Amino acid sequence: MTLAERLEAYLTRHFATPTVVRDLSRIPGGASRETYRFDAIVDGQVRPLILRRDPPASLIETDRSLEYLAFESFHDRAPVPKPIVLESEGAELERPFFIMTRIDGGAAASPFTVQPYGPHAQAIGEAFFGALGAIAATEPAGLPLARAAIAPEAEDCWRVALDHWSAVIEADEQHPQPIVRAAIRRLRRAPPPPAAAVRVVHGDYRTGNFLHDGQGRILAILDWEMAHLGDPLEDLAWAIDPLWGHYDEGRVTGMIPRAEALAIWSRTSGLAVDPAALAWWELFSAVKGQAIWTSAAREYRDGGFKDPVLAISGWYTARRHDQILAAGLMRLEGLS
Repeated sequence: MTLAERLEAYLTRHFATPTVVRDLSRIPGGASRETYRFDAIVDGQVRPLILRRDPPASLIETDRSLEYLAFESFHDRAPVPKPIVLESEGAELERPFFIMTRIDGGAAASPFTVQPYGPHAQAIGEAFFGALGAIAATEPAGLPLARAAIAPEAEDCWRVALDHWSAVIEADEQHPQPIVRAAIRRLRRAPPPPAAAVRVVHGDYRTGNFLHDGQGRILAILDWEMAHLGDPLEDLAWAIDPLWGHYDEGRVTGMIPRAEALAIWSRTSGLAVDPAALAWWELFSAVKGQAIWTSAAREYRDGGFKDPVLAISGWYTARRHDQILAAGLMRLEGLS
């Protein structure tokens, strides 16, 4: 059976009525899930949907249930698709998956293009950092995500995050990486202050992981596969990482000036931005990135999974994050 036929069989059982799958096509990219768009014809009605299925191997290992619960938590609070169903065992589709509503009419910008937002960069930047602040302002208690995500103590957020990504590097590196090792030592030697609040962390909030309408409006915030509870500065630092800057040194994320981005986030989150704490999380972001690229390189070389995104991640982005790490270390040591 084709994937479309298996999906029809599953949805017919799920909706308890004959269901037709039409125009199933894979969306390129995606580091941790295969993503497909399709229309489901249910009782004569067209339902535009998205399928997110576990691949044979991936750039990062993530918990699909946390991703699904993140969609459940925010679909009525922010521009986030509504989840429909989660299947942890795979059912007719053979590998675990979930299905959510599809938001049409938007485009995602490649993080490696120049000026992708054109004259609407300012408006998109204001919406982008406003939405991130709104996520950080949300109390986790009572959210579906809180049923499965472990909440660290405020003073332990940095350690939990650094231990996780350091362990990924330890497990997957295939050659010495002195720059990221030096950064890890620096982060442990001078930890940040406790988190001002323990909140939902999207985990991969950046340019390229949202849909916009080309007129300055964000339609959907996507890719919640790394969602967890922690210090919301982790998200802010990742969002402004130079890797996602679209080669624009005057504006973070290729959208708006850094000071303006931080002010919007602080105003909407209700949280102050401690410069020293943010500097720690910025260096951490490059460590986290390097851990992801290290896993990508190993999977491409040894895992038998030859998706080009893994090769590019293990090469170009890894070298770029080495440069970012070195520059960050020099700033923190007062050498630049």
